[in-house]
Amino acid sequence: MPSRTYPDPTSTHGKKADEAKRIELAGWDYPKHLAGRAYGLVVHGDVAGIEGSRRALTDWLDWMGFVESGAKSRLDRFIGYYEPYATSHATLDRDDDMKKEVVNVAEAVAVCVGQIRNGRKQPDDCLEAVRAK
Repeated sequence: MPSRTYPDPTSTHGKKADEAKRIELAGWDYPKHLAGRAYGLVVHGDVAGIEGSRRALTDWLDWMGFVESGAKSRLDRFIGYYEPYATSHATLDRDDDMKKEVVNVAEAVAVCVGQIRNGRKQPDDCLEAVRAK
C-alpha cells in the first residue's frame, strides 16, 4: 500500500469507488497536504453574501491547516452595491481604497510566510486532532 501521507493517486486505477473505499477503510489518515501554508482571502460582491462566503472559505482553509495571516489578511467588500454588472469593472477600477486593502492582504501574507519560515507555530500545534476527518 502507498505511503499514508501521500497516497499514490493511481492506487484506485482511475476512480474505482470500491478500491478507494477499501483504501480509506484500511486506515487512510486524511492527510492535509497544504497544512502550514499562509493564506489571505479577498471576497467581493455587489449585493449580498460576501460575509458568509468569506467566513465559509476561511473556516475551510483553517480546517485544512492553512495559517491565517492576521485580521488584515481577510477582506470582504461590496463593489458597485446594486449597480449594473455591465459597469462593475469600472467601479472596481475607481476604488483606490479597495486596491490598498488588497495590497494589505498580500503584505500580511508575505509577513506571515516570513514568520512561518522563521519557525512560527500555531498556538494549538501541540494538540492532536481528535477526529482525522
